[in-house]
Amino acid sequence: MDHEQGRAPLYEITQDSQNLRLDIFLAGSLTDLSRSRIQSLIKDGFVKVNNLPSKPGCRLKAGDHVSLTIPPAEAVSLEPEAVDFEILYEDESLIVVNKPPGVVVHPAPGHPTGTLVHGLLKHCKDLSGIGGVLRPGIVHRLDKDTSGLMVVAKNDRAHNILSRQFKSGKVQKEYAALVHGLVEGDEQVIDLPISRHPQKRKEMAVSASGGKRAITHWKKIKEFRSGFSLLSVSIKTGRTHQIRVHLSYIGHPVVGDPVYGYGQRWWKNSSNFRYDMPVTINRQLLHARRLGFTHPDRGDIVEYESPLPKDMNHILTILSMLDLQGKSPFGSGQ
Repeated sequence: MDHEQGRAPLYEITQDSQNLRLDIFLAGSLTDLSRSRIQSLIKDGFVKVNNLPSKPGCRLKAGDHVSLTIPPAEAVSLEPEAVDFEILYEDESLIVVNKPPGVVVHPAPGHPTGTLVHGLLKHCKDLSGIGGVLRPGIVHRLDKDTSGLMVVAKNDRAHNILSRQFKSGKVQKEYAALVHGLVEGDEQVIDLPISRHPQKRKEMAVSASGGKRAITHWKKIKEFRSGFSLLSVSIKTGRTHQIRVHLSYIGHPVVGDPVYGYGQRWWKNSSNFRYDMPVTINRQLLHARRLGFTHPDRGDIVEYESPLPKDMNHILTILSMLDLQGKSPFGSGQ
C-alpha cells in the first residue's frame, strides 16, 4: 500500500499484537515510515484507536481497530536559494552531494539562510516535507566547517531506509583528518562514550559515566616531521562532533578546530608558518572522503569518494615542503 498518498489503512489487532505499544505496532506494520514520524502522526491526531485519538504509548488489546491517515506533505516555508555544492549522483530516491566547508546543512539559530537545504530545494522541486520542514531530505549531517560527502533522501521511503542504516551503523563513513602531533602506532580503535559537556552546553565531551557509546577507528596515512599526522578515520556511530572530540581526547586535535583544538591563534605563534610560509586556516581540516550504503531501491551496496579539497591539499603541500627543509613550526627542528 502507498502510505505517502494520504490513504487510511485499518488494522484489527490480533492476539499476537496485543499489549504492544501503538507506535511500536505501527512501526512494524509500516516499514516505509520511521518510528519518530509515526509518533508525530499519533500526537497530531492522525492515528485513532477504535475511532478515538490515542497516544504513542497506548497498549493495544485484541480486537482493537487502529486507523491511520497520512496527511499531505507539509509545505516547506523556506525559500530556495543558489548554494554552492557538487552533485556526484542523483536518481529518483536520493542525491549524493559533496558539501564544501563553510556551508551549514540545515537552518538553525544564526543560520536562517544559505544552507545546504536551501540549495537542495532550488535543485530538487519535490523535496518538500521529507524528514521535517526545516530539514527536508536530510538523513545525516556534517558540521559547518567539515567538508565532504552526504546522501540526501528524496522521498519518505528512502529517508526511512537510509536513516535506519545510519542508526544501525551499517553505513561506511571514512574521513581524512589532519591532526596535531606525531601519533603513536599505525591504528587505534577509540571506544569512549560521548555526552553533552557538563559546563559548556554547546560542546560535547568524553563522558566518564553515562553518555552514548561512540566508536572511532583511525589509521595513519602519513606523518610529517614538522609535528602533524594525516589520518584516515572511520566511525561506527554518529555522535555529535565525535571525531573531533575523540581525537582531541587522545591528545591529537584536528588542525584548525576552534572548539576542541588550538584554533587559529596557534598558527600566529608558529614562526616558520608566520615568516617562511604564511598559512591561513579557517576551519577544522576534516573531510568526509568516502561514503558507502545500501541503495534503498536496488538493494546493492554503493560507494562514493571525494578527493581532498583545495585548502587541505594546500596545507599538506606546505607541510611536505617543511619536511624537506627539516623545519618545525615550533621554531627549531624536532
